[in-house]
Amino acid sequence: MRRTNDIIRARLIRFARRLRRLSRRQVAGVVMAVLVAAGVAVSSIVGALLLIAVSAGVIHLSRRIGGVQRSTQEAVRDLRGTIDQLQRRVIAAVEKERLAAGDRHQELVETVTRAERLTGRGAELLLRDQAREIEAMFQLFRTVVPRAPMPSGAPTDLLGLVHVARERRPALTVALGSGPSTVWLGYAIERGGGRLVALDHDADRAVLFRTLLAEHGLTAVEVRHVGLAELAVDGRTVDWYDVDALEDLKDIDLLLVDGSIAPDGPDPLAPALHVLGRRLAPGAAVVVDDEPTRVAPRQGGGFGLTARRRLPGRWTVLTHPQGEILLPHRGGTAG
Repeated sequence: MRRTNDIIRARLIRFARRLRRLSRRQVAGVVMAVLVAAGVAVSSIVGALLLIAVSAGVIHLSRRIGGVQRSTQEAVRDLRGTIDQLQRRVIAAVEKERLAAGDRHQELVETVTRAERLTGRGAELLLRDQAREIEAMFQLFRTVVPRAPMPSGAPTDLLGLVHVARERRPALTVALGSGPSTVWLGYAIERGGGRLVALDHDADRAVLFRTLLAEHGLTAVEVRHVGLAELAVDGRTVDWYDVDALEDLKDIDLLLVDGSIAPDGPDPLAPALHVLGRRLAPGAAVVVDDEPTRVAPRQGGGFGLTARRRLPGRWTVLTHPQGEILLPHRGGTAG
């Protein structure tokens, strides 16, 4: 290492001696050459740095352009999705309005058809039915003096039930189902000193009519909530009132089977007579919400029902070995 330093020092001394021998013009040339060389070196370095900077800028700009392009593509896809959703919504709304317009058109056609039916003979029949209902309503309020607002129902049907109750003056009446007829029958039975027990499998309805009966002060009427249970009738099983809750109902003078509010089933009379038929008092009457043309043949073998006479409203009287069975003809409900 020391030898190397000596060699370098010797060479520098020789180079300095040679510089002293040069003339001013030669020294100026050397200096100029050195400056040019330095300038070239600096220019090369600056050019290299500029090239690196430009390359880096180009790469960065390319990346930015690529990012902007990807963002644009994503925005275009989102815009297409939004446009597709809007198109589907518009199509659905147009289709909905088209269907609604069709329904409104159909309703309008049905309304016009009904209006046409009401003209001529239809209007005459309607006025006749209205007159009959108004007349029945006046008869009802001449018969019953309510102590509170009465529930609404078909006046002619209610008049038939009230007529039966006043005519027969039953000691015990059992109604399968509670409704407006329960209140009207309650007044008719109260006048004859009887008792009415209305069974209902709907707890809310039972509470409703208990409250209504309390408002009228009808203490002789009981609304009893009875749950449903399976009952075997004529080789088939139906859902009917729990028979264990009916053990105290005996010597029934009047039995009302209202199919519109009784437990669901195609034949409301069969289970009623199956359970309570043998508990009817001599000369009892049964009122059932059904058509005699269907019920009489079906029940004739077991109970010998035959048509006898019709009452006001929709009830038809049928004879029974233990009394009378009252069947409504077609139309309406007991209420």
